[in-house]
Amino acid sequence: MRTAEYPAPERILLHLSDTHLRAASTPRLFDAVDGVARLAATIGVIEAGGLRPDAIIVTGDLADLGEPGAYADLRALLEPYAQRIGARVLWVMGNHDERGAFRVGLLDEASDLRPVDRVDELDGLRVVTLDTSVPGHHHGEVRDAQLAWLAEVLATPAPLGTILAMHHPPVPSVLPLAASVELHDQSRLAAVLRGTDVRAIIAGHLHYSTFATFAGIPVSVASSTCYAQDLTVPVGGTRPQDGAQAYNIVHVYDDTVVHSVVPVDAPRILEHIDAEEAQRRLQSAGVAPLIAVRRDAPTEPIPVLR
Repeated sequence: MRTAEYPAPERILLHLSDTHLRAASTPRLFDAVDGVARLAATIGVIEAGGLRPDAIIVTGDLADLGEPGAYADLRALLEPYAQRIGARVLWVMGNHDERGAFRVGLLDEASDLRPVDRVDELDGLRVVTLDTSVPGHHHGEVRDAQLAWLAEVLATPAPLGTILAMHHPPVPSVLPLAASVELHDQSRLAAVLRGTDVRAIIAGHLHYSTFATFAGIPVSVASSTCYAQDLTVPVGGTRPQDGAQAYNIVHVYDDTVVHSVVPVDAPRILEHIDAEEAQRRLQSAGVAPLIAVRRDAPTEPIPVLR
């Protein structure tokens, strides 16, 4: 028998983005797209697959118009699923979100217009949430105070490293128009991140899946559960579509982080090999699983610093 190269991942994250929910009384996006229905369908697909992530991270543009009712609907959809599988939900601000309603509706805090920056720990894996939104605008910025706070947080490495979650991705876009809503002054953020324990940056905003590196760190951008950008559009243009919705799964291993893009709709299933049959075939091929004990850091949760 040959032992598989990798054990089970240390942590699993479900990365959703750009849900763009609207309150029930508000017209649908493009007069056609129902963000609530699209998210409900996405959750149904995920739950049917039996995925049990340690956390669900939603990287911004949670509500399309920042409406309190939209945040209430979002919690009503995601939190019961998270409770059923024992996962935490981490919310990230986007340019379509409203900080006051976000804090009240999702964090059970008083209305406050300060950036929503947080630190959470998943048994040793640190997740830093950085608010890149600029009230009243669609581009992203990270203020001096936020950079100083981030540097202070990252000065102490976490037992299993850090995942940085933000809305505006620090990567080039293949759609030229996206330059009008990109993250400004990215070099200042890069200066803070270099040499730290940040193992991956996850983001949204672009409405299509893409990957790059920033300051030597892998960046993974999840598409939208609501609507996606059509990258077959003639070069130079942009064309949103009600299709190609997707989410990401992030598997955190001891020495690597794997990001997988999962389309919500599978147009045609060709074969189904269930878990029992998969194990039988591995046994037949002479491959034994590499068994390793999951590492839970013996530390108290990192306190919320901001």
